[in-house]
Amino acid sequence: MEILSTPSLVVDADIVRRNLKRMADFGAAHKINIRPHTKTHKSQFIGRLQIENGCQGLTVAKVGEAKVMSQVSDDLLLAYPALDPVRANAAAQLARTNTLRVAVDSEYAARVLSDAAKLAGSTLGMLVDLDVGLHRTGVQSPQLALELARAISKLPNLRLDGLFCYPGQVWDKPDHQAESLKKVDALLQETLDLWRRDGLSAQIVSGGSTPSALQSNLVRQYTEIRPGTYVFNDLNTVRGGFCNIEDCAARIHATVISTAVPNQVVLDSGSKTLTSDRLIPQPDAGHGYIVEYPHAVIRRLSEEHAQVEFSSGSRRPELGERVTIIPNHICPCVNLQDELWWRESDGSIRPIRVDARGKLS
Repeated sequence: MEILSTPSLVVDADIVRRNLKRMADFGAAHKINIRPHTKTHKSQFIGRLQIENGCQGLTVAKVGEAKVMSQVSDDLLLAYPALDPVRANAAAQLARTNTLRVAVDSEYAARVLSDAAKLAGSTLGMLVDLDVGLHRTGVQSPQLALELARAISKLPNLRLDGLFCYPGQVWDKPDHQAESLKKVDALLQETLDLWRRDGLSAQIVSGGSTPSALQSNLVRQYTEIRPGTYVFNDLNTVRGGFCNIEDCAARIHATVISTAVPNQVVLDSGSKTLTSDRLIPQPDAGHGYIVEYPHAVIRRLSEEHAQVEFSSGSRRPELGERVTIIPNHICPCVNLQDELWWRESDGSIRPIRVDARGKLS
């Protein structure tokens, strides 16, 4: 690994394959389709691996990502409201050659997308976004979901395909998620019952997240789930109890560049590498986990510096030493890289392009 400059993001190929197989096996066992969110890796190479492992399609956050991933899968879900004309027109154009569905929580967005699809001569599949507890996006009740579904069903060039939700508030340990997921289950069932009485149907019920992925069978209405982080995992998923350190495939390789200040070393991996995202289960726990020095705390980040705190008398690295860091949140870390370094078990390593880096619209 000395051939790489630092900081570098190195991905263990065997761990990725193991993570993909674990999720694919779960989906097959419970008859739930896996539509992974590509915001984690932003890579056509890894997107293809997911499709090869049985994923029925891919999820993206923005139209720019959709354009990139359309080279990998012709079945895409845009899990983000596209309600400005530029984004809507781009989505409608893409729908001429790909199956593209969009999650929306307003009639306004549906109308903008309908106008764009009519102009492009395409059809967009629509999923009604229902808030199941995170309170970020989503209509606020089953009745409002019904009203939006009715509106979509009447608009030209739109196809009502079903329901969308994101249970991102579920951060209980896996064996304590049943109560939280039961509430999601009940809300989806109430919504679907309303739709059926109104003559509407939901071919797709799309939900899930990495923390709740392997308990998704508790939400009986799901036809598909959209985990993202699972492909690499990170310190959030470890500390949340959703995986082990050994399941973390992506690690930052960094170099000690200063030991001048007592009880501190400085690494060359600042906020432009690790980002400033905090650890969700332990917000004051620092900015990542140094594998070789598990008791150290990355206490402070500036743009190009990571200040690592050591207790007095503890073992610490020397100048020029390389260490590996599991980031708190891997998704934004990937978006800061032009390429990942893909390492096979035989030690061979090659660059993998982050194809959708910076696709923010």
